Amino acid sequence: MTLKSVDTLLDVLHFADTATAAHTAVVIPEIGINVSYDSLRDQVFALAGALTAVGIRRGDAVGIALPNGLPALVSFLAASTAGTAAPLNPAYPYEEFLFFLRDTNAKILLCPAVGLELARSAAADCNIPVYSVEMDDKGHIRLQGVPDKAHVEEPTADDIALILHTSGSTGRPKRVPLRHFNLAVSAANIANTYALTADDVSLCIMPLFHVHGLMASTMATLVSGGTVAVPSKFNALSFWRTVRDHRVTWFSGVPTMHQLLLARAHQKPLEAVTLRFIRSCSAPLAAELIHKIENLFGVPFVEAYGMTEASHQMTSNPLPPRHRKAGSVGVGTGLRVRIIDKEGHDLGNNRRGEVAIMGASVFRGYDNNPEANARAFTNGWFRTGDEGWLDSDCYLHLSGRIKDIIIRGGENIAPHEVDEVLLKHAAVSAAVTFGFAHPTLGEEVAAAVVLHEPHGVSETALLKHCREHLAEFKCPKKIYLVKSIPTTATGKIRRGSVATALVDNQP
Repeated sequence: MTLKSVDTLLDVLHFADTATAAHTAVVIPEIGINVSYDSLRDQVFALAGALTAVGIRRGDAVGIALPNGLPALVSFLAASTAGTAAPLNPAYPYEEFLFFLRDTNAKILLCPAVGLELARSAAADCNIPVYSVEMDDKGHIRLQGVPDKAHVEEPTADDIALILHTSGSTGRPKRVPLRHFNLAVSAANIANTYALTADDVSLCIMPLFHVHGLMASTMATLVSGGTVAVPSKFNALSFWRTVRDHRVTWFSGVPTMHQLLLARAHQKPLEAVTLRFIRSCSAPLAAELIHKIENLFGVPFVEAYGMTEASHQMTSNPLPPRHRKAGSVGVGTGLRVRIIDKEGHDLGNNRRGEVAIMGASVFRGYDNNPEANARAFTNGWFRTGDEGWLDSDCYLHLSGRIKDIIIRGGENIAPHEVDEVLLKHAAVSAAVTFGFAHPTLGEEVAAAVVLHEPHGVSETALLKHCREHLAEFKCPKKIYLVKSIPTTATGKIRRGSVATALVDNQP
């Protein structure tokens, strides 16, 4: 399938022609509501009109604190039409809401009709009006107490559609403004990568305040004329029932989700018969687990690589009949990828360095942060901060964040490589390797490990296992056996946070 040209997010909604206008665009599984493309488009324009009626203009940030569902999706599209969408995690504490509302200079905040008191309180302290988004039992969305306005000026390709933040693993989170054409191109790239059609049904289990859920699960599906099922949250207990009831053909998640599904399944679920492929992104997954998932569920498992600054997807392993390489994040999808040294010189294939990208889905720079932009861009190439290499077939392999690389006595150690070895041990469920300060070597290697069964194996046995598979300088000198490893709201692990919690808090 070749997709029509799209320049804005509204073009995605206009994509449905007369023949497909009545086709289901969105399904809300818990309450059995189906929304057609016609209805979705009408609701987006109506809510955009209501936002215009309360004073939102082009470039004004609309804070959105809504759980996954139709209100969140319609609000995102309407806010990007009337102004600029600024979705926020509804689970933020008060201080986080306060920071992000101020940092985005939000003009208003959209909340559910009931709840989100911390968000409402933060908005009140910022003198930001709060409007409630309602949905009736037929799936019609409206802004409580605000009439729709008839005319809405449509955005241009160059208008800012979305403001998100980097995860802030090093210092203050940076604002990432994404234009309509960035997002439209990204959605089309993803749809083309997986040959999505109107027959496909995606299951959105990622949050809609994150670029993964917005772009891969949702907008790529809509640009292809398919259907997206949006439950209120990921639920491993009801997951396969939802797949069966809505004949889901694919879903995208983070490793923690895939591992939960894998742990609960001892044979291929009968409900998985409609699946065409499974996608993983936002964090690396061990090759061993990829093989287990493919063998159990009987469909291709493709790892992709994305980031907010690129409007999500940058590379992906292709679907059959093209070759998939476990342990790789695949080939470039609609943008250029190269490996560069510190000075920005292209290192070519089979040499390790920093991953750099260039393409229409890549943003132009962080808001009001010239120092960060000077560090991030070299000759038009965006430096991702990730270390990796391109093999002879131009498949990208990641070895970790450059800041996470452990330098022990002058030797560079990629934490992900140690993670992979630990995960090969039958007793290990999860592993995170990190560096900690050493008086003579600079840094030493440690790891946090979660076991399948408590007391399933000793630290000594795990250290021995590492020495059998790794050079001595790469082996952890300390292994912490923990009950769980904390992740961000989008499933990412912050190695520095794990190190701080385990090493810095030791007596």
